[in-house]
Amino acid sequence: MWQFFVKGILVAGVRSATQRLARMLRQGAPACADIQTVRPASTTATMPNMQAFWVSTGIVALAEMGDKTQLLALVLAVRFRKPWPIIAGILVATLANHGLAGALGAWITTVLGPQTLRWVVGLSFLAMAAWILVPDRLDEAGAPQNTSRWGVFGTTLVAFFLAEMGDKTQIATIMLAARYDAYFLVVAGTTLGMMLANAPVVWLGERVTRLVPLRVVHGVSAAVFVVLGLLALGLDLGGPG
Repeated sequence: MWQFFVKGILVAGVRSATQRLARMLRQGAPACADIQTVRPASTTATMPNMQAFWVSTGIVALAEMGDKTQLLALVLAVRFRKPWPIIAGILVATLANHGLAGALGAWITTVLGPQTLRWVVGLSFLAMAAWILVPDRLDEAGAPQNTSRWGVFGTTLVAFFLAEMGDKTQIATIMLAARYDAYFLVVAGTTLGMMLANAPVVWLGERVTRLVPLRVVHGVSAAVFVVLGLLALGLDLGGPG
């Protein structure tokens, strides 16, 4: 009975967060022909930059639920039973990986013209919406078996960094960094999102994944990516007036 109660709270919280996120996106990113005008203007940098941080945090936290790197965090927690070095390894690996991903996203904006960039970012977000609905699986045989060489922290760092290469959340970080002119806030936000999704799994184990309605979370994540994609393409989601 209590599990249905917790799931109800989670679903309500996710829906509320999605509605707030959609309002932020509509207010902070009006429709336009040039993607650069969607970015924060220098005279109003504070609010749009914080929007980049919170959007990055929310979208990555949602995308990470049920992702292969979250499954890896669960395997590492069960195998080594040392939560603090595992969490520290995940944090450092995420900072390094998303730092590189954010740098790539920022570099993309320097080599593509505004119109090309608008289409690349918009279509990439729409593709992410479809990808996020595909469930991930982790080959536990490929997970680290011992820590004889690097210890728990080093083993987690290396395993998590490699698992994150080409993963949904890394690609999302690239696109978010290309979408917003706020490299550090995007990387900080995506890193926080990763920790919000993975730290409870390390501490509480499989109970977290059982309580969270992953289909609902993935559906919400896909919807948010669709909204980001349409906004990047310059479509007005605010309706008349």
